[in-house]
Amino acid sequence: MSDVMQASIPHATPHARFIGSEIYRHSSYGAWHPLRVPRVSTVMDLARSLGWLPPAQFITSPRAKAAALTGYHTPTYLAALQAAEAAQSVSEQIRRKHNLGTPSNPIFKEMFRRPATSAGASLLAGELLRDGGVIYSPAGGTHHGLPDRANGFCYLNDPVLAIQSLRRNGAQKIAYIDIDAHHPDGVEHAFADDADTLQISVHEVNRWPRTGALTDMGVGQAYNLPVPAGLNDTEMALIRDALILPLVADFGPDAIVLQCGADAVAEDRQSRLALSNNAHWAIVAALRPLSPRYLVLGGGGYNPWSVGRLWTGVWATLNGHDIPDVLPPASQAILGALTWTSPLRKHYPEAHWITTLRDFPREGPISDAVRTGVQTLAARRPRWA
Repeated sequence: MSDVMQASIPHATPHARFIGSEIYRHSSYGAWHPLRVPRVSTVMDLARSLGWLPPAQFITSPRAKAAALTGYHTPTYLAALQAAEAAQSVSEQIRRKHNLGTPSNPIFKEMFRRPATSAGASLLAGELLRDGGVIYSPAGGTHHGLPDRANGFCYLNDPVLAIQSLRRNGAQKIAYIDIDAHHPDGVEHAFADDADTLQISVHEVNRWPRTGALTDMGVGQAYNLPVPAGLNDTEMALIRDALILPLVADFGPDAIVLQCGADAVAEDRQSRLALSNNAHWAIVAALRPLSPRYLVLGGGGYNPWSVGRLWTGVWATLNGHDIPDVLPPASQAILGALTWTSPLRKHYPEAHWITTLRDFPREGPISDAVRTGVQTLAARRPRWA
C-alpha cells in the first residue's frame, strides 16, 4: 500500500489500536451543517485525559490517494471531488452528476482530504488486522457514499473500502453490523450480491435514506431491521441477543466490522430513537469474541457531548477499562468547553454530559414491531446458516 498511501504502515502491537488524525479538530462541513461539531478530536482528548490512549496504541491515519479508492469509487468521481476541493466550487453539471455542493454534501476546505483520511484509516486497518487484533477508527463509518456520488454527508464509503482491504488481507467471510440510526445504503449497494459478507442493520423506520426494508435480503445474507421511534435499551438488548449475536456466531466470520453510529441515542436530533450509550457498549463488548479480527468504526452522531462520550466509552470497552462514575477535572474541562449552536438557538448540556461518560439506562417495554421484526429475521437463519 505504500505506493498509494501518504504514510508508512506502523508495526502491529498486541493491544487494541486507535487510528485518528488532527485533521478532524479544525475541519468542519460549515457553520450550519450537522457535522459542524467536533467529534473525533473530543474522543482523542477524553481518552488521553483518562490515561487510556498511550502513544503505543495510537496510529496517525494516513490519507488515501485517489488510486487507493478505486476499488469502490469511480476515477471520474474522485477527480471531480479533488477538483471541487481545489476550486472550492462546482458547476451545475457536476452538482447534478456527483451530488457535490449540496446542503447535505457541501463544498468545504477539506472535502477530499478529510474523507480520504478516514478512508486511509479503513484501508490501513485491513492490513493491520491481517494476523488478527482490534482496531478502532471513530472517524470511519461513512456508510452512505456511492461509487459515483456523495450521499448523506458521505463523500467516500470507508466501510466498503475496509471490507475490501480485509478481504485482500486474508479475511474471506466478513460480518458487517451497523447500529447507526440510518440504513447503510452504500454498503448494501456494494455487497448485496456477496454471500460472504453478512450484513445486519438496525435503523429507524422511515428515516432517510428510507432503504433497508425488512424484506430486503440481498442474496439471503442481508438482515435489515427497521425499528420504530423510541427504541429503548431493553429492545436493543433483545435485538442483540436474539438476532445479532446468533447470526454472527452461525456465520463464523473471519472479521467483524461494526459501524457504531452515535445518532441512535436519545439526545441526538437526527433520529427519534431513545437508546443510552450503554446499549452501544454492550454490543461492542458482545461482538469482540466472535472473530479474530475486529474493526469498530464511528458513523453518525451530531450532539457533540453525546457522541464524544459514547465513542470514548467504546474505546474503554475495547480495552477493558473501567468507566468512572465521575470524570476527573481534566476530562470535565474538555466536555465543558464544547459548544453547540444551531440556526435557531444555542444548546446547553445537561449536567451529566459534563461529569460522566455513562448515560442512565433507558429501559422500557418491548414493542410488538420490534419483537415481530426480530422473529421474522431470526426465522430466516436456516436458509444460509
